[in-house]
Amino acid sequence: MSRSAVHRVAVLALPGVVPFELAIPSRIFGGAFAAENPLYEVVTCTMDGLPVQTSEDYAISVQYDASVLATADSVVIPPSDLLEEIVDNNGLLDDAVLRALKEIRPGTRLLAICTGAFVLAAAGLLDGRPVATHWAEAEQLQQLFPAVRVDPVVLYIDDGDILTSAGVAAGIDLCLHVVRRDHGSAVASSVARACVVPPRRDGGQAQYVRRPIPPVQDGGTAATRAWAAEQLGRPLSLVELAEHARMSVRTFTRRFRAETGVSLGTWLAMQRLDYARQLLEDTDLTVDQIAGRAGLGSGTNLRQQLRDTAGVSPTAYRRMFRSERSTSR
Repeated sequence: MSRSAVHRVAVLALPGVVPFELAIPSRIFGGAFAAENPLYEVVTCTMDGLPVQTSEDYAISVQYDASVLATADSVVIPPSDLLEEIVDNNGLLDDAVLRALKEIRPGTRLLAICTGAFVLAAAGLLDGRPVATHWAEAEQLQQLFPAVRVDPVVLYIDDGDILTSAGVAAGIDLCLHVVRRDHGSAVASSVARACVVPPRRDGGQAQYVRRPIPPVQDGGTAATRAWAAEQLGRPLSLVELAEHARMSVRTFTRRFRAETGVSLGTWLAMQRLDYARQLLEDTDLTVDQIAGRAGLGSGTNLRQQLRDTAGVSPTAYRRMFRSERSTSR
């Protein structure tokens, strides 16, 4: 969907912008290369081009004002801790911000990270759309903008030209998804490895609402999980993985669930389906061959699992991602 050889991503830093989320687009999109050539150009702007105070004890300086939004292929709105100064209690958007958003060219892809969704909603861009935001803000977003269809559970939502995510690390998930959608799993995985994050996280926010993420302890299961991810094409038993981790089955089971939040069986199923998706995107292997390599047994099983999780057949999934990449070049 790029209008030029290098896809331009403009990031709007509003007053009170949260630095972590502000940095995500530059780190993810700026780390995407093909044959050592950058695939994205990331520019950061403020409304007037002047320094803006962040949510922390420092301000940031940028090279651009909001006029750069009109030159972008994608626009990203990170969250702000001063949201009430940008979107009032009646859901009305600051006039200057609204004018700037109206200058964005038709067809530009819009991304909102966390409470950045409030800005797009206040601009009237999310009416009737499925939208993600931080679970703690989902109820307020829904009350303030009844025409928006808020999903408080998912990590991110891809609704074509508008994409939204939950908070903090979910912004990484969203941007990696965009890279994968534009250029495939190999490029996205390369970016993820450089950032030391998983290329794709399945699941939603519910696990984070219910309880904090338990810390990973010394002697954990990370090394065994990495080893298992290389063995997906064959059966893997709990006993075998416990032996690899040099733990009893009971200890391994307890630590595995504490570190991943799911059972071994669920985790393996997620890894196998994720690998199958990657093979669908990046190879010409048949559905049966992919099912075998991913340890899913049969093409029938892969078809059923993909329909259950993504709502499409393997053929439709492959066509979707390949067509998206071809139109982004």
